[in-house]
Amino acid sequence: MPRLIAPTQEDAVIDLDALVDWCESAAFDPRDADGLAAAAPMLQALGRNRSFLADLAIAELKTRCAGQRRHNPYSAQVMLLRPPTGRYVLRAAFWPAQNDHVVRMSGTAPFIYHVPHDHGFDFLTVGYLGPGYGSDYYAYDGDVAGAEGEAVALHFVERSYLSEGRTLLYRANRDIHAQLPPASLSVSLNILASAPDQGWRRQYRFDIDNSAIAECMTVASAQLLLELAVGCGSGNAMDLAQDFARHHPADAMRRTAFDAVGMAATDDAARLAHWEWGVRSDSALVRHGAEAALRRVRNGPDSPCLSAVGTVE
Repeated sequence: MPRLIAPTQEDAVIDLDALVDWCESAAFDPRDADGLAAAAPMLQALGRNRSFLADLAIAELKTRCAGQRRHNPYSAQVMLLRPPTGRYVLRAAFWPAQNDHVVRMSGTAPFIYHVPHDHGFDFLTVGYLGPGYGSDYYAYDGDVAGAEGEAVALHFVERSYLSEGRTLLYRANRDIHAQLPPASLSVSLNILASAPDQGWRRQYRFDIDNSAIAECMTVASAQLLLELAVGCGSGNAMDLAQDFARHHPADAMRRTAFDAVGMAATDDAARLAHWEWGVRSDSALVRHGAEAALRRVRNGPDSPCLSAVGTVE
C-alpha cells in the first residue's frame, strides 16, 4: 500500500514557482522515498492553489501547446507543469470518468484502468480536483527477476480513492494498484523521481488471479535497436548481442540480447548450445528464458515450466 501522508500546514498555499524553487534547493533529494516524501507539504500547498493549473492550461493553449509538444513524452492524459530536470518530473494527470466522452470513444485501455501494475519509480501524488480515481491496492516485496509468468507473493491491502488533498507516496516495484475510473473527471498532481538509470527500470503488469507477473510494460529503445540490428543479419550486431547477453549491466538488455542470439542461430545444434549456456547464466531473466526454451524443445510447448528462475546446476 502506498504511504499515506497526512496534511501539514493546512492553510498554506503556494504557486508553481515556489514549488519549483524548493525542488531546486538543497532541501529536496528525490533519490529515495524519504527524500521524496519531504516534498509532500509543498505539493499539498500547491494543491490548495485552485487557479494555477487552469492558468497554465490557458497559457499553453495560447501557444498551441508549444511547451507540451516540445517537452512532454507522455500521452494527452498528462500535462507537464515544468520541463523535466533529470532528477524529478512535475506533472498533472487527468482521470476521466467511465461515461466521459473520451472513455466512450477510446475505451479504458489508454488510462490503464482495471490493469494491476506497479511503477519503476517512486512518486508522490495528491488529489487536486474531483473525487479521484479508485485503486485496489496490493503489495509485494519487489524481489523478482521480472519474467513473464513468474510467481509473486501478492497480498491485497484495500480499495480507496485519491480524493482532493489525499497524498500518497508510491514505492517503486513495491506498490501495485488496479485503478478504477472516478465518478467524475478528476486530476492528480505528481512529483516523480527520475534516476540516472530510469530508462532501464522495469514496470510490470500483474495477473492477480494467479499471483504472477503477466508482462513487463516497459522496453528501452536500445533493446529495440539491438533486435533490429541482429534481425538485419549484421555480424557486428551478433558479436555485440553475444557480449550484451553476458556482460550488460541491465538484466532486461541481457535477456533481449540472449533471445536475439537464439533466434538468429543458424541451426538447431547452435541454438540448443546457446540455450544450455543460458541456464548457467548469472542473470535470472536469461536463465528463465533458457529454461523455457529448453522446456519447449524437450517436453513440448504445452508442458509446465521448469524451476522458474533458480540456477540449474
